[in-house]
Amino acid sequence: MTEKEESMDASDSHDSAPSAKKSGRTSLLDSGEDFEVLDEEDIDDDPPPLEDAGGGKEKSAEESGKTNADTDADADPPGQVEEWLDVLGNDQLKKKVLEAGKGRDSRPQKGQNVKIHLKTYLKDWILVEEQPEVSFTLGDGDVIQALDLTVQLMEMGEKALIQADAKYAYGTRGSREPEVPPNAELSLEVELLEATDAVDLELLPPAEKIALASHKRERGNVHYQRGDYAFAVNSYSIALQITESSSKVDISPEEENEMMDVKVKCLNNMAASQLKLDHYDAALKSCVSALAHQPENIKALFRMGKVLALQGEYTEAIQTLRKALKLEPSNKTIHAELSKLVKKHSEQRGVEQAMYKKMLGNPTSIGGSSQKHRAKSSWGLSWKWLFGATAVAIGGVALSVVIAARN
Repeated sequence: MTEKEESMDASDSHDSAPSAKKSGRTSLLDSGEDFEVLDEEDIDDDPPPLEDAGGGKEKSAEESGKTNADTDADADPPGQVEEWLDVLGNDQLKKKVLEAGKGRDSRPQKGQNVKIHLKTYLKDWILVEEQPEVSFTLGDGDVIQALDLTVQLMEMGEKALIQADAKYAYGTRGSREPEVPPNAELSLEVELLEATDAVDLELLPPAEKIALASHKRERGNVHYQRGDYAFAVNSYSIALQITESSSKVDISPEEENEMMDVKVKCLNNMAASQLKLDHYDAALKSCVSALAHQPENIKALFRMGKVLALQGEYTEAIQTLRKALKLEPSNKTIHAELSKLVKKHSEQRGVEQAMYKKMLGNPTSIGGSSQKHRAKSSWGLSWKWLFGATAVAIGGVALSVVIAARN
């Protein structure tokens, strides 16, 4: 297969950054994990820019001698200027201002590129990681939800402390880079440094546009790996919008092919996510779009076959999988899926035939009784003709005897 790099390997890190070094490739189809699992090449080993955050322990001169009787006293560093804000109303994502910013009018808007200083702490204030400058697009899902949801509530120059449940951080799987255990609550200390408008895609050089689309796709892979399939679809959609955007900058044939390659990878991975969400029509549309650009893309053919089978279109699904197998005859995953599908289709046909016979009143028995009736009728007619012929013969003999006697 030629598209191995777009698959997600479940053994890869649970977080990645676009600048990370690529690891070795593994065949997606031969992995036995089917096409929904994406390869390590699409997921970087380093954490995405804003995946980590932390809370500090600084004390202001004003409160250095005070004791806090509040239940959050042990977890909250002094120096706060306001109480906790329950961002979502479920007590699982809270924000507190440590140093005020430049006013509400300076808050960043969704879609802007922001830069923050970030510290990530575990609940017991163990520092996990500090990143002086982390850049991401607000609202695009480039970072953990805790940051995406709270940074847009910060003012320029503001320093805030964020407490996040694992649900809005690294979830049940945790992270290898940074090293965060599963189901870990985090304290994030964030300072908003900068907010700028997003770049004009029409004026973006092709190489930078390809890099940006690839970064969004890789972020979608991270969401997929964590089981956040809806977020994965969102990231892939953003990447597709970038690849499909018009350009006022000349693009070389090589760059155009590379852009198309990124687009097909996004469509393939989006189909995998849509399958996980049971959005079969949407998944089929993604597969059709991928095959429109690369008719012999094995992953797209495989996923399309699976979607058609789930929709009950067994004949078309078998034809699609046979086409994929013809392109890669040694692929065991396609062999297994095709064999399973053929068997299931055969069983379904048997059930349908039995149902039709029942609806028609068992045509076989009806035909058999008709044949028996015709046989009996045939025997009846034969005996009638025999008796008639015998009677005629006897009558003729008798008549001959009478005539002879008279003579």
